Amino acid sequence: MFSRNSNSGRGRSRLALGSFVVLGALAIGALAPSAFGVSSRSTSATVAIKTNWTTFFSGKTPAAKKETLLQDGKEFAAFLAAQAKSAQARSTTVKVTKVKLTSKTTATVTYTIYLGGAPVEPNATGKALVQDKVWKVSGASFCALVSLEGAAPKACSKF
Repeated sequence: MFSRNSNSGRGRSRLALGSFVVLGALAIGALAPSAFGVSSRSTSATVAIKTNWTTFFSGKTPAAKKETLLQDGKEFAAFLAAQAKSAQARSTTVKVTKVKLTSKTTATVTYTIYLGGAPVEPNATGKALVQDKVWKVSGASFCALVSLEGAAPKACSKF
């Protein structure tokens, strides 16, 4: 029942098996980014957002650093510098309690702002976005908060 060249049958079987293994490996490789990459990207994005929001809202962070963590931060430079001189602003901290990625470049952030250790804006929500490859506090979120104080900077007019 074997063909005259019995090696050719085995060769075809090996070829078929080899093709199956290669195709299986390609399929696993194709799944890997969606199965594993998104999860790790989500985790790293969440960590970056929490870190950057905590740094931005810390009263101990210099204004120049805050500029790099705020959407269009250079437009807020004078306001951030003036704010850094305020004793009230220097006692500010934030705790991020939830980050929900809504796309590869945007997220909804749930947080509480504290002044002198007392919560003043509990369970607030805002937006984070990627600008210049950095997760930043959105200008709209920042402007909404400073408008609660009364005087929003001129740069807020575009948000």
